[in-house]
Amino acid sequence: MPAAALRIRGSTLAARATYHALGPETSRLRLQRFASSFTATDLQPRKPSLFRRSVSVLALGFVFTSLGFTMAASPAMPTINAIMNPPSDEQTLAMFQPEHDEERAVEDFINNHPLTKEMRSKAGFSEARPHLKIPEAYRAHNLTGGTLLGPGRIVVPPVSFAEEGGKSMVAISYLGGELCGHPGIVHGGLLATMLDEGLARCCFAALPHKMGMTANLNINYRAPAKANTYVVLRATTTKVEGRKAWVEGRIETLVGEGETPVVLAEATALFVSPKHAAVMTNIFPTT
Repeated sequence: MPAAALRIRGSTLAARATYHALGPETSRLRLQRFASSFTATDLQPRKPSLFRRSVSVLALGFVFTSLGFTMAASPAMPTINAIMNPPSDEQTLAMFQPEHDEERAVEDFINNHPLTKEMRSKAGFSEARPHLKIPEAYRAHNLTGGTLLGPGRIVVPPVSFAEEGGKSMVAISYLGGELCGHPGIVHGGLLATMLDEGLARCCFAALPHKMGMTANLNINYRAPAKANTYVVLRATTTKVEGRKAWVEGRIETLVGEGETPVVLAEATALFVSPKHAAVMTNIFPTT
């Protein structure tokens, strides 16, 4: 029994010794064998597929292109918005605020003149300042809406009254002393420009896409137009056929009630709406 017990105890002791002696070593060997089972290729991260790489590159390209376009186009956004959403006739009346004494005097005179009050009381007419529908960024490159507009020239934006359907129009302007050809006499070329634009604007509402180009313009000058004076442009659409409109009109002095105006120039014109006017009206404001 003692011997068996010793043997059992010895076996037990030997087993315990073997466990303590071989435990750490066995773990180390197992780790070595586990690590050696992997090749260098297995340890490297797998590359994404060609499809995933292509999609990633395209996505990054789209993001940075969009950011670049947004940054580059942001200064032009007000102009683009003005083209796509032009102000209404009523809104243009509030867009001009006189800043100089000359502008304030002219503005008050026009607003309180009997002709202005008469036109405002007529049914079927809409009041506007058409030149203020031109986007501000474009006005510096527009003759009557920018270059010739201001103190000493066309002092305030002309006020117009257009009859619905493009039937007729009346516009009131003040021509300053810096618009002369001969001293004290307004240049005839300016009167021609005013007639060209005024007669065209008169018939726009009667044409397809509300736009027309000058095909013919005949002018007869009747009397010298003195500088620093108020003038009235009157126009009437006489005939419309498809894309064509015929208009006649005149420029005369602005006078008080009971007085006879002096006719300064008369004109007849033919305007044609371009075939691609639908596209052009989104780029070039006309009303």
